[in-house]
Amino acid sequence: MEVSKHKVVGKEKKKWFTRSKREELKEELIGYGFVLPQLILFIMFIAYPVLEGFKMSLFQQTYVDEVFVGFENYRQLFSDPVFIKSVFNTVLFVVGIVALTLIFGLFVATAIYDKSSKYVSFIRGSYYLPVMISIVVMSMVWNFLLNPSNGLISYLFEQVGVHDINLLGSKTWVMPTIIFVTFIGNVGQSIILYVAAMIGIPMDYFEAAEIDGATRWQRITKILIPLVRPTTLYLTIINIIAVLKIFVVIQLLTGGGPNNASVTMMYYLYQNAFVYNNTGVAAAVGVLMFIIALALSIPQFKTFGKK
Repeated sequence: MEVSKHKVVGKEKKKWFTRSKREELKEELIGYGFVLPQLILFIMFIAYPVLEGFKMSLFQQTYVDEVFVGFENYRQLFSDPVFIKSVFNTVLFVVGIVALTLIFGLFVATAIYDKSSKYVSFIRGSYYLPVMISIVVMSMVWNFLLNPSNGLISYLFEQVGVHDINLLGSKTWVMPTIIFVTFIGNVGQSIILYVAAMIGIPMDYFEAAEIDGATRWQRITKILIPLVRPTTLYLTIINIIAVLKIFVVIQLLTGGGPNNASVTMMYYLYQNAFVYNNTGVAAAVGVLMFIIALALSIPQFKTFGKK
């Protein structure tokens, strides 16, 4: 009897184990089924184009065929002074906008995070409004405002005694002007995310700091800013990627001028791909932009993402 009972128990355990494995396998297959459509889209529209871009950078397009030229397209780029200028402008563009966006976003968020909900909503909506406007419309408006002949900004400068002002026509001021215009249309997202992160911080931290006699500045620097580091990392990465791809502002405001003073890598890529039909060089520029994005992003992960 005891032997037969052990056999029955063993069979039940084996059956339960088999059923458990089947259920786990079924759950895994269901999970993969949900992920599969997104994975297919990722491979088709992101992974494959990236690999194809690397491949295209090693070829030169002719009217009849593609010719393998190795790194000749890269050599051609680095021997072009216009491209060197575009790299410098791109790095300046990215660093300037990212720094302004993070600093100003933190400043506004720390100033309003503990105010009344209506006031916070009004400030967030006011700063986010430019983000909702089409970048084409925004660029056209700024083009009108900065017009040296009849623009509002030129008129205001004349009223204070500064004549013949042309910010977009000056080699010195064209890049700071474009950085400012882009910053105005980009900072709203930073403020929204910083305020959301700060509102989510438990009040226990601030109450304990107040009991210990911490000032508002100490609460901001010792509690708020360290606890929103993940948001800072996220904003840094997405802003680097977004700013690298900006093209419309350059095209509508300056067209890369004056004398290539505002040309960026994205604008240089556009010119080679769609104006000069030099797809190999354009692909090489895309690869270098990818490398620059990594070079600017990896230090942020090391700085903010240790924990």
